[in-house]
Amino acid sequence: MTSLHLFDLDGTLMYGSAAPVEISRQLGVDAEIAELERAFSAREIGPHEFSVAARELWSELTPAHVRAAFDGSPWLAGIQEVWTEIRERGDYCAVVSLSPSFFVELLLEWGAHAAHGSVFPAVPFTAPVDVAGILTPERKVEVADSLCARFGVGRADCVAYGDSMTDAVLFEVVPRSVAVNARPYLAARATHVYQGRDLREAYQLLGVARPGVEAS
Repeated sequence: MTSLHLFDLDGTLMYGSAAPVEISRQLGVDAEIAELERAFSAREIGPHEFSVAARELWSELTPAHVRAAFDGSPWLAGIQEVWTEIRERGDYCAVVSLSPSFFVELLLEWGAHAAHGSVFPAVPFTAPVDVAGILTPERKVEVADSLCARFGVGRADCVAYGDSMTDAVLFEVVPRSVAVNARPYLAARATHVYQGRDLREAYQLLGVARPGVEAS
């Protein structure tokens, strides 16, 4: 059976941080993004409002800032190794995140078959954010369905990895899920729970083995 592994980014592939935080650190607007993150977590604002406000904070953003933020982020160990193994098994891996597309899509360099984020204008910005392109938790499921169609699988073939309430909707529609360094709300809804800093360990909770090797 072919599987599609769907990875969240913020707090999941990235340990204890998020793409907006790492981007903002490059521009010295840490306090401002922290307030937006707080308001989002408290549900005082939604993904659309967050993205529009973040775009304003990042008015001076350049591709060099984005690359520095990506390279300096606290990634889990073993991401590329896990994705290589998924590919060698004939399975698929994709990243689906509410974070900006210009950051999320850099993970294609590490071997993801697909990477979908909230659609922002190209960096450096010359246009406002079109909220129609901003992902929500519900739209993550729509993206997952489109990826299923692309790769010839169904929801029953999917595994979701996440850490927060924004992943709960996706967890509800797939049979297997891995809560990675997750909040209790999501951990209680996952089929597997992982705490740590190595994606290889989280992946092995699924009982997978390398091609040609029996699972123990």
